[in-house]
Amino acid sequence: MLKQISVITALLCTVFIFEYCSKKNTDAIASQSYPAITAAFGNNIDPNNFANYAAQPKPNYIVKDNTGANPITNGKATIGRVLFYDKSLSIDNTIACASCHKQTFAFGDTAIQSKGVSGGLTGRHSMRLVNARFANEAKFFWNERAATLEVQTTQPIQDHAEMGFSGQTGRQNLNDLLNKLKGIGYYQELFTAVYGDVNVTEARLQECLSQFIRSIQSFDAKYDAGRALVNNDNQNFPNFSASENAGKNLFNTPPTFDATGNRIAGGLGCGGCHAAPEFDIDPNTRNNGIIGIINATGIDINNTRSPSLRDLLRNGVPNTPMMHTGVFTTVQQVIGHYGNITIAPGNTNLDPRLRPNGVGQKLNVTATEVNNVIAFMNTLSGNNVYTDVKWGNPFK
Repeated sequence: MLKQISVITALLCTVFIFEYCSKKNTDAIASQSYPAITAAFGNNIDPNNFANYAAQPKPNYIVKDNTGANPITNGKATIGRVLFYDKSLSIDNTIACASCHKQTFAFGDTAIQSKGVSGGLTGRHSMRLVNARFANEAKFFWNERAATLEVQTTQPIQDHAEMGFSGQTGRQNLNDLLNKLKGIGYYQELFTAVYGDVNVTEARLQECLSQFIRSIQSFDAKYDAGRALVNNDNQNFPNFSASENAGKNLFNTPPTFDATGNRIAGGLGCGGCHAAPEFDIDPNTRNNGIIGIINATGIDINNTRSPSLRDLLRNGVPNTPMMHTGVFTTVQQVIGHYGNITIAPGNTNLDPRLRPNGVGQKLNVTATEVNNVIAFMNTLSGNNVYTDVKWGNPFK
C-alpha cells in the first residue's frame, strides 16, 4: 500500500513539475518583448506575429513572377517595410523610399521630379511600384540599368541627389549607412528576430526591400472580378459595360496598317506591349517615342521600361503623371501620342510596333474609341493597395 502511495506521489510530482515548467515556458514566450520596436511603431509591428506578406492570394490567371531566388517571407518583408519608410536611409534624415513612392498614389509620385536631399531631384519621374513582382521584365529603372529589383533597391540610397549616401564631395557612403542602422534599436531587434543577429548588410537591405516591394499587389479591380468569370481576355466580361468591353477589345486587338502607316482595321494594339492580365511591359519593348530629358536639351532613347498599367487611374484620374518625363497628365494625351507617332531625328531605338512599314503609326482614333479605352483602363484599378496597413507607414 505504501509502495502504491509512493508511486502515485511521484507521478503527481512529475505532473506538477511538467505543468509548472510548461507554464513558465509559455509565460516566457508570452512576455517576449521588443521595447525599441514598441517605442518606434506601437502596435503597427508585432515581431511575435508578423503581417501576412508571404501567403497573399493571387488569381490563378496571373502566371508571371520575377521573385527568383528571394521568396517573400513575413519577417524580411516587415524589415523591408520599415526600411522603405525610414528617413534614416538618407544622408540628412529627410527622405525615405516612400517619399518618392507614396501609397496614396499607388506607390508613385505626383511630382514630375521627386525631391531628394539638399534640394536634389530625381532625374526621371518616379515609377509606380504596384505589382512589380508580376512583371515579365525583371530589370528595373526606366532605362533598365538594374538587372534585378534587388540591385535596384540600394541604388537610390547611393544616389547623390536622391538619398545621398554617395561617398562623393565628402559625404558618407553605404558602409556608413549600414553602421548607422546597426546602431538603431529597432533594427537591432528586427534583425535579431528575423536573421538571428544584428548584422546589417547591403545584401540584407536588398533582400528585405525587394520582398516588401514585391508584396505590394493589386487584384481587387473590376477587371479581376470579370476575368474570373471567363476563360480568356478575348471574351466579353459579364460585369463590364458595353463601353468597357469595347475598350478591352480595342486595347487587346492589334491594328492593321496600310503602306503609309494608317490603321485600316483592328484595334489599337496596346496589349502588344502591355499584355493582359498583368499589364506589365514586354521585355522586348524598345522606346515609345518619348525621348526627352527633364529640364535639359538633347534626347534619351534608352527608356524602354514602364510600370504596370494597373492602378494607373483612381476614380478616373491618373495617380501620377505618365512617362519617364512625366510629360502626360491625362490618358487622352497618351492615346493621342500613340495615335500619331512621329519618328524624331536620332531616335534609332523606336519600337518596331510603332513604325509599321518604317513609318510612324497613325491610328486615326475616334472620340468613341478614346472613351471606350479610358473606360476599360478604369477597370484595372482596385482599392486595397491604397488602404492596406501592411503596406503603410509603420512610424505613424
